[in-house]
Amino acid sequence: MTKQNATTSEGWNFNNSYSRLPETFFTRLNPTPVRFPKLVMLNYPLARDLGLNDKFLESENGVAVLAGNLLPEDALPLAQAYAGHQFGHFTMLGDGRALLLGEQITPRGERFDIQLKGAGKTPYSRGGDGRAALGPMLREYIISEAMHALGIPTTRSLAVVTTAEPVFRETVLPGAILIRVAASHLRVGTFQYVSKWGTVEELRILADYTLQRHFPDAETAVNKYLFLLQEIVRRQAKLIAKWQLVGFIHGVMNTDNMALSGETIDYGPCAFMDSYDQATVFSSIDKYGRYAYGNQPRIAAWNLARFAETLLPLLDNNEDMAIKLAENALASFAEIYLTNWLAGMRAKLGILNEEPEDESLINNLLSLMSKYHADYTNTFLALTFETIKDTEMFCSAEFNEWHKLWQTRLGRQQDTLKSNYQKLMRNNNPALIPRNYRVEEALEAAIKHEDYSVMQRLLRVLSSPFAHSPEQSEFSLLPKPPRTPYVTFCGT
Repeated sequence: MTKQNATTSEGWNFNNSYSRLPETFFTRLNPTPVRFPKLVMLNYPLARDLGLNDKFLESENGVAVLAGNLLPEDALPLAQAYAGHQFGHFTMLGDGRALLLGEQITPRGERFDIQLKGAGKTPYSRGGDGRAALGPMLREYIISEAMHALGIPTTRSLAVVTTAEPVFRETVLPGAILIRVAASHLRVGTFQYVSKWGTVEELRILADYTLQRHFPDAETAVNKYLFLLQEIVRRQAKLIAKWQLVGFIHGVMNTDNMALSGETIDYGPCAFMDSYDQATVFSSIDKYGRYAYGNQPRIAAWNLARFAETLLPLLDNNEDMAIKLAENALASFAEIYLTNWLAGMRAKLGILNEEPEDESLINNLLSLMSKYHADYTNTFLALTFETIKDTEMFCSAEFNEWHKLWQTRLGRQQDTLKSNYQKLMRNNNPALIPRNYRVEEALEAAIKHEDYSVMQRLLRVLSSPFAHSPEQSEFSLLPKPPRTPYVTFCGT
C-alpha cells in the first residue's frame, strides 16, 4: 500500500522533539499497512481535547491514519529503544510492536505522544510479529479510561482499529491497533538503555530533554539532575498511592513500564481487586507474586533505585557523593508514599484532619477486610452510605468495636457535620470499578459477536465513578464465586 500524507486541516499539529535526539535512541520506520482497517472505538472527548476533527477520524482516510496506512503531515514515525528489568532480570528491549507517530500539540499548547500499538515489526521485535490482538487492546482502552476518570495519571486510548488480519498466539486471534496518547513514552528503561549502551554525553542529553519536557521548574535548581530524580520519586510515590487506594494491580511493574511523566503505562495483565488481600495477583506470568498488590510500593522503590543508578554520572563528579545524593532522594519515597496513602485513606473514611492514631485505625479495618475476605470497593461504599449489610465481617464483634472507634474519631473533628464528611467520602470512594467479570463480558461481546454496545455502556458508567447514580449500582454487584481464580494475560 502506497504511503501518502494527510493534511493538517484535519487537526494534526505535530512537533516531533524526540526525533531530534541522537538517532541511537530510536529507529525511524513507517507502520506496516493493514488491508482492511475498521474503526471500532473512538474516544470523542479525547479527540477534541487533542484538537482533532472526529468526523475526519471516522472517515476512510481518518481510519487509514489510525491504522498506520496513511501518515499525517509532519508525522515522523519511529520505534523507541529502551531496556529494562523484567521480573528482576535486565534485558535489551524497545518498541517491538509500537511506533511513535508524532507529538501532537493541542489547542492549549500541551504536547502528547500519539503512538500506534500493534503497528508491525520493528528492529526491537525480538522475533515477534509486531501485531496486537483485539482483546488486549480493548482491555487497555477500558482500564486506561477508567483510571483517567478515577483521577489517576495515565496514558489514554484515542481509538481501536481492527485489521481483519489474524494474530497467532496460543490460538488464532483477531488483530487490532490501539492508538495510545501519553505525556511521553520516556521510561526508566529509556535511561537504562542509554546508561548501558550510550555515552555520558548522550545520557546528559536525555536527562536535559526529560527535564525540558516534564520538569521545567528545574531551571532554578542548584543540581538539576538531582531535582530530576527527586521529582520522579515524588511523582511515582503519589501514583502508587493512588493505585493502592482504588485496589488497582498493574500486574507487570518492570522498569520499562514505569513512565517518567508519572503516568500509568502499559496495561497488560492489569485488574482491580475484589476481596481485599495484599497477596492478590492476577497475572498468569507472575508465578511468585513479585508484582502482587501489596508489593507495588516496594517494587516502585526498587525500580526507582535502578533509575537512580543511571543518573550517578550526572549527579556529581565524585562517585561517593553521587551515591549519597541518590540514596537520600530514594529515601524520601517511603514517606511521600505513606503521606499520600494516609491522606487518601482518611478521605475514604471521612476524616478531615490528622491524628497519629489514624494509621492504626485504617490498618485495623484493612486487617478485618482481609480476614473476612471483604470486597475492597464495596466495603468503603457501605461505610459511605451507611448501608452496612448482613455480612460476616459487618456482623462480627471485631467490626462493631472498630465502628465505634471510627465514629468516636469522626466526633473529634472540628467539623462534625455529617453531610460534610459524607461528601468527602462520596468524592473518594468510587461507586464502581471495572469489575473483572464486567470487563470480560464487554470483551467477549466485542470479540465473538462484534457487539461493542456492552463495552460502550461499561465505559459510560465508568466515566463518572463518583456520581453514585442508580445505573452504577448494577455495576457494583459482585460476581458469582468463580470456579477457578481469575487470570489475566499480557497479550503480547
